[in-house]
Amino acid sequence: MREVFAALDGSSRAIVGPGDDAAVLAAPGERVVVTTDTLVHGPDFRLAWSSGTDLGWKAAAVNLADVAAMGARPVALFVALAVPPETGVRFVADLARGLRAACDALAPGCAVEGGDLTISDTLTVAVTAVGVLDGALPVRRSGARPGDVVAIAGDVGRAAAGLSLLFDRFRDDSGEAVPVVTSHLTRREAAAMQAQLRPRPPIASGPDAAAAGATAMMDVSDGLALDARRLAAASGVTIALTSGALGTDPVTALEGGEDHALLATFAPDAALPEGFRVIGEVRPEGAESLLVDDAPYGGPGGWDPYRDWDRHSG
Repeated sequence: MREVFAALDGSSRAIVGPGDDAAVLAAPGERVVVTTDTLVHGPDFRLAWSSGTDLGWKAAAVNLADVAAMGARPVALFVALAVPPETGVRFVADLARGLRAACDALAPGCAVEGGDLTISDTLTVAVTAVGVLDGALPVRRSGARPGDVVAIAGDVGRAAAGLSLLFDRFRDDSGEAVPVVTSHLTRREAAAMQAQLRPRPPIASGPDAAAAGATAMMDVSDGLALDARRLAAASGVTIALTSGALGTDPVTALEGGEDHALLATFAPDAALPEGFRVIGEVRPEGAESLLVDDAPYGGPGGWDPYRDWDRHSG
């Protein structure tokens, strides 16, 4: 474990950091936000496509986004690894470096403060993230009101485009993943693949949205269409989106996930924080929870591992 701790050395902000039975945090506020997300080899990532550093980055990013979606500031990650016996220490240390790099880049001041390591036939990364609200109230999914504007911060569709490239170009005849050859990619394709392997959610935009009076907010992890329906159901409203506000490929923007953009609603007279753009409006609850260009959206939308995993690993 010395090499793994060395990869994290100097990043801890805790009173007691990695290496003891538990961490001790100084939480500057009465409310603490806690979330957990798990990445499993097969449905969530393929080792043929992701390095240890890629995997660490993504494991951090998806959890940081959930904290930010509550309007909170991330302060700590706790990481539990279940690794196959053939996994080398270097891979685990690279994963730790990826965790640290993502924290440094996306949520300065947040660090890995502890975790656990065990053995398993399937590589699994479970991360618990802790955030503080600095005296503010959390922004929940259930606060959207008719008349609010719907806005988003971050990318939608780029990570899905990268995943499509991986499935289309880097699998063998049996469907198993094969290593990526970057020289075969255009600059645009490489950027899309980077968005899939190392997403960059707009973490700072979460607290900014809360300060600007966001009425509801959530992390777009499973696709804009699916997550907009979830927000609509929680708030008892209908979400009406405009396809022209979603970029040049609105279908991919609606169906694709894993960019971890922040979907939020604001009062119509609110000044949107930097990084947010309007993509629709909130309407009274109707027969359909999601409209696109005033028509019910018929696509299933988003990623469902029980439906979409192809049972291959790679």
